Amino acid sequence: MSVTLRNSPALLAIEEETVMTEMRRSPAELRSMFGENLRILAQKYPSISELSRQLGINRTQFNRYLSGESFPRPDVLARICGFFKVDARVLLEPVSGISSGHDPITGPFLGKFLGAGVETVSDSIFPSGFYRFSRRSFLDRDRFVVGLVWVFRDGGATFVRGYEARAAMEAQGLGMNRDAREFRGLVVRHEDGVSAMISRKDAMTASFNFLSRVTSFENNYWVGYVARTVRDMPDAERVVRMVYEHLGTDIGRAKEACKSGGYCTVDELLPFHQRLLQPDAAFR
Repeated sequence: MSVTLRNSPALLAIEEETVMTEMRRSPAELRSMFGENLRILAQKYPSISELSRQLGINRTQFNRYLSGESFPRPDVLARICGFFKVDARVLLEPVSGISSGHDPITGPFLGKFLGAGVETVSDSIFPSGFYRFSRRSFLDRDRFVVGLVWVFRDGGATFVRGYEARAAMEAQGLGMNRDAREFRGLVVRHEDGVSAMISRKDAMTASFNFLSRVTSFENNYWVGYVARTVRDMPDAERVVRMVYEHLGTDIGRAKEACKSGGYCTVDELLPFHQRLLQPDAAFR
């Protein structure tokens, strides 16, 4: 049995006591905390002079804030908080514990959990480029889906982008225009491989993918599974085995792979894809 403390008298009492303790800090302690937080926030900028200019604050006065000698007026404080995308708790607690405008996955709360896997997907673990993927159809066990995705890196994170096959969209009664078919995802590193949470636009549908590298001649294959985030349906699969084949960054090769995308039978799968998918074996 689990017990939630949200909005319970015990939790509210603890929160009230914490707030009252923070409010009892002396002006000198508040200036010191603010100065320390401001120094941390300023580390991302190469020049204090340039940062002061962007904030519209005199450099000498800004240095007094940094050293804890002075405290900004309310309007200047609001300007500083807005610039760094932090709230007024910058006065009361370390900046590392304050939620800001950062991505929630790499921010303070999840940074050492999910965020650690987002920022450590090296190109040697999961290279950028085009991938041909194959899996059993969720709706028809006698058919398989073959498609193409693009994996790329931006801002320290690794992303996936692709388009659902028109036939697959039609079978589900979904729109077949380019916007409706597009999906995107974020890749996360794990001990045994990588995973990706992938979604269509407006989070209409989503899937969880896990892949682990397998031994091959060019070391360019990954095998795992994909799980759909849908309710239980007796006549449809929710989890199926999946294969990714890295094709590199050659556009011509990607176009050729794209031509073979869509539904196919098991006999039409490429030999190594067929072997890795183990179509006759039960998925476990």
